[in-house]
Amino acid sequence: MIDLSAPRWFKSSRSNAKENCVEVAHLPNTLVAVWHSKNPTAPALLFTPTE
Repeated sequence: MIDLSAPRWFKSSRSNAKENCVEVAHLPNTLVAVWHSKNPTAPALLFTPTE
């Protein structure tokens, strides 16, 4: 299990203030986490850097 509370999350440059609030975090194990902050109960998606 990966702890997603510790990484620094930042808003994607593709986000806008009205609908799409996508946040991204670079994880220590080289994975990239993506999360839709307007849906806080949804899980984060994890990707490798090449994905």
